[in-house]
Amino acid sequence: MPSFHHGDVEIAYLDEGEGEPIVLVHGFASSKNVNWVYPTWVSDLVKAGRRVIALDNRGHGDSAKLYDAEQYEIAIMASDVIALMDHLGIARADIMGYSLGSRMTAILALQNPDRLRSAILGGIGIGLIEGGGPGENVALALEAPSLEDVTDPVGRTFRAFADQTRSDRAALAACLRGSRRLMTREEAAAIRVPVLVAVGSKDEIAGSAFALGKVIPGSEVLDIPNRDHMRAVGDKVYKTGVIEFLSRRK
Repeated sequence: MPSFHHGDVEIAYLDEGEGEPIVLVHGFASSKNVNWVYPTWVSDLVKAGRRVIALDNRGHGDSAKLYDAEQYEIAIMASDVIALMDHLGIARADIMGYSLGSRMTAILALQNPDRLRSAILGGIGIGLIEGGGPGENVALALEAPSLEDVTDPVGRTFRAFADQTRSDRAALAACLRGSRRLMTREEAAAIRVPVLVAVGSKDEIAGSAFALGKVIPGSEVLDIPNRDHMRAVGDKVYKTGVIEFLSRRK
């Protein structure tokens, strides 16, 4: 698996297919494989004629594990994406995130609009600016001796997921504490790149996609029927909607 260094931080990534590039940015406690390879996003996008790049976020997957929460400030995490594009000589790309990856993508859409053809915000709705997502209860669950020691239901969900993916739980707890900064309503309203907001209709973590769609000018909303935060990732409606959205990008 290829990797590169952004400063002192080693970032693992994959690069497959040919055509217009799309960069995939996974969610908290996930990885490029769990979020994008196993649900066949990478292969489906390659079949659709795209060059697909996906990274393991710092603290996740095969990338470097860091234990200082300040190293996971959301703009710092997002800067790894631009560094990867620079490493590969990619001037502009469509960028699709999921959950935490969408928070990173939204920051890029605001701060680096010249590098984005479009931004696809999966698994995040109004929670981008009004909270939502895992909190300190999840960090404590990750630090607990075992899953049996966790009573908080949301904490149990993320702890079980982290155990399933054999993640570095101390790195994830630091990431969670460092990446909590929300985007302000004014920042979200200042995004000018084409945006698709895609959220499962039963997702209680992301917040309303339609509420976020009203804040980001000109954005489109894709409702993923009968899917919660975890199960929306590989949904056919999600994939079809994203590929159709991408087909309209110039």
